[in-house]
Amino acid sequence: MPHINYNHLYYFWHVCREGSVAGAAEVLFLAPQTITGQIKALEERLQGKLFRRQGRGLVPTELGQLVFRYADRMFMLSQEMLDIVNYRKESHLLFDVGVADALSKQLVSKVLEAAVVSDEKIHLRCFESTHEMLLEQLSQHKLDMILSDCSIDSTQQEGLFSVKLGECPISFWSTQLPELPFPACLETRRLLIPGRRSMLGRKILNWISSQGLQVEILGEFDDAALMKAFGAQQNAIFVAPSLYRQDIYQGDEIVEIGRLDAVLEEYHVIFAERMIQHPAVQRICHRDFSALFALRSADEKTGLAPVLSTKRLTTGN
Repeated sequence: MPHINYNHLYYFWHVCREGSVAGAAEVLFLAPQTITGQIKALEERLQGKLFRRQGRGLVPTELGQLVFRYADRMFMLSQEMLDIVNYRKESHLLFDVGVADALSKQLVSKVLEAAVVSDEKIHLRCFESTHEMLLEQLSQHKLDMILSDCSIDSTQQEGLFSVKLGECPISFWSTQLPELPFPACLETRRLLIPGRRSMLGRKILNWISSQGLQVEILGEFDDAALMKAFGAQQNAIFVAPSLYRQDIYQGDEIVEIGRLDAVLEEYHVIFAERMIQHPAVQRICHRDFSALFALRSADEKTGLAPVLSTKRLTTGN
């Protein structure tokens, strides 16, 4: 019995993934007629129809579904082989990481430190975008791992896994003490928040709504450093992880006016199944980051009492 032409199988696999010959032709930079001819040759070899029309697209027949399951495993495995070869290119371990633009870059940098070891040459490449765009790039094998504020459901995202690294509460900050207690003071000043396309931004908006607060949102920022700079200039109240008090805001004329222990910024790593054996992914997933996300009091950090009592201003709602 003659062997299957794997080029035919590869074209069939792409048509299944794209849902049409035209879509596959665009991805493969081939003429649609070429792909149609290859699919026909594969059908003759397998003695059965692989597709049926549904609207303007194509869906696999029962035979086509069976063939696709095997083809998908084969080509995903071949992609994994190429990835492993590429990791060692020029004796450097390549590691492409996507970072959700809403996350604290200070905390992200400390997480990425776990990927670097002194006795291994690593070439780290970081890309910043939205959670949705990064997931798409991960599924296209353009990234090895994602750091995001969102997790994924492995039952819904086949072949993808996520590991929660940690979480921290968020705080409201200002350059001046408010006249009213927290959270009533949020109605007296304009507010800067993370972009509502981020998980944290949506959580804060939901919390504001649940409290019945009438706030004026001056702006939405993905970059916490820019939010801080703009907030200081505008005498606005702005939002950032409570951990910022320990390192980033230490020594600045920034005061924490309230903390939300019920609203948390979460940190997750997301990676494809083929990345499970990647050394850098393993180091990050197996590292205990509890100390990184643990809040220390101002007394522990500086030996001094805090400028403003966080406990007095914290709401449990």
